Amino acid sequence: MSNKTGPTSEALQRHRDAQALAYRCAETVGAGLEAGVTEREVARRMRAFLRENGVEDFFHIPFAWFGERTAFRSLKGPWTPLHFFPTNKRLKEGMSYVLDCSPVVDGYVSDIGYAGVLGKPGDNRIFDALMRDLAQYRTLILDRIKAGDTLSEVYAAVDVLIAQQGYESRHKVYPGSVIGHQVGRMTQRRNMGRYAFGFGLRTLETLGREIVTEGIKGRSPLWAGGRASRHAPTPGLWAVEPHIGFRNVGVKFEELLIVTEDDAFWLDDDLPHVRRWQEQGLAAVPVLEGARS
Repeated sequence: MSNKTGPTSEALQRHRDAQALAYRCAETVGAGLEAGVTEREVARRMRAFLRENGVEDFFHIPFAWFGERTAFRSLKGPWTPLHFFPTNKRLKEGMSYVLDCSPVVDGYVSDIGYAGVLGKPGDNRIFDALMRDLAQYRTLILDRIKAGDTLSEVYAAVDVLIAQQGYESRHKVYPGSVIGHQVGRMTQRRNMGRYAFGFGLRTLETLGREIVTEGIKGRSPLWAGGRASRHAPTPGLWAVEPHIGFRNVGVKFEELLIVTEDDAFWLDDDLPHVRRWQEQGLAAVPVLEGARS
């Protein structure tokens, strides 16, 4: 999925279009949520919206999490990979939610996360605080990548910021504890529209190849905090998803980061969470010094 020379401007626009469609889906479905709807029904709505807009395949199936599940907590014991799948949990007024979808459009991959609350502003103060503080991660991650840090060093800086803010890392609960992964264009059509463990078979095949080929070079297409991520990000596109939580509320954003041989930038700034922060004067919020150093 990676490209040493970096994606072309045309490829970037196609990924940008796919990402915009994914966020349009999340915003549209989010605006139509009502008390009593289940996670499964919301995931079906996202899938239907994307299918109606020409999507033929997904990097992974759409996910929806409500309430304590936005912080990856289970009322019946420890959180396991099976808990990521949508359930019959029903949304209530004032409850937080996270929507995550990753449509593949003509092979161009996107992967987004969208956090919200059912109700009016101020109904969930913990969500409001988390969402406000989440703005610092977008600044921190880009600054540290541009400064030449390794993936594991950026991951550690994110951990420091989470601790400083008094929150918990919830992306550590993802398989492999990843905060991001490489994406690109999937050109093979074999197994399109077929899924296993929530991921497209094309996704699993491509990731498998990347893990082997990148591993030979001492790199990984998965961004975590361990030994495999002790390298600079491979030039190309990375889906980045910092996910923080406090008590039974979790928030995240997920969007595409472009890395070149000597620079990095977010693919698009016209996104729901960025617009929210801009309205609040938080888009360029300074990062706490301990996390920067």
